[in-house]
Amino acid sequence: MSIAEAEQITSSVPDTGEGSENVLSVRGVTVGFGSKIILENLDLDVRRGEVLGFVGGSGTGKSVLMRTILGLTPKRAGEISVFGYDLSTATEKERRAIERRWGVLFQQGALFSSLTVKQNIQVPMREHLKLSPQLMDELATLKIELVGLPQDAADKLPSELSGGMVKRASLARALALDPDLVFLDEPTSGLDPIGAAAFDTLIANLSSTLGLTVYMVTHDLDSLHSICDRIAVLGKKRVLAIGTLDDMMKNDDDWIKSYFRGERALRRA
Repeated sequence: MSIAEAEQITSSVPDTGEGSENVLSVRGVTVGFGSKIILENLDLDVRRGEVLGFVGGSGTGKSVLMRTILGLTPKRAGEISVFGYDLSTATEKERRAIERRWGVLFQQGALFSSLTVKQNIQVPMREHLKLSPQLMDELATLKIELVGLPQDAADKLPSELSGGMVKRASLARALALDPDLVFLDEPTSGLDPIGAAAFDTLIANLSSTLGLTVYMVTHDLDSLHSICDRIAVLGKKRVLAIGTLDDMMKNDDDWIKSYFRGERALRRA
């Protein structure tokens, strides 16, 4: 099988929302643990082709919402639609096809410690595709190059990588199946300012060249300023506001004012 044939396989999956503006729609979602409600009647739309920055105070449920969308945390109520499919009613075949069209970078990378970078990138390929070892090696090499890692990183274990290299290797795995939608959980956390800026540039370039839709949970003001088309703010168990950076600067909510126009934000400016 050729690389072109492999790319055709990964792209030939359903999209009942083709041509629509929203790739992801969340309606009335409620999530809780025991008696504690984390998210309540939450609505959110992510537009096709945008980089959406998702912010909120610590413990407000940013990562919980992302994990709920991915199906890793159960919801108590509401609907989540991706590519036009309601994930609650999608068949197993539809669900697997949908999952082939998204990639995930978890906050700490979540690479398998006993696998090399190349082997980590190949995990989604082994799960969803039937490819020869040679073709998987070729595709992994392409992904390693795409995220700016040196080729000698392919045979290294995660423990042999720097923090920035772990992030890039995790992103390469997220891109293994040429997804349309990428979830990033705190992608620049733990990176120095230079490394964080370089990673922001990488995300922006990949989004532009590959036509990705990016859902990015972040605390990084620089990321919000430099690469996000819109920003959603989580608070009081729901999305308090969503819009451009200019919209956030004009918002009168106390937390939003403090975050975007407070002392730390002013020092950045």
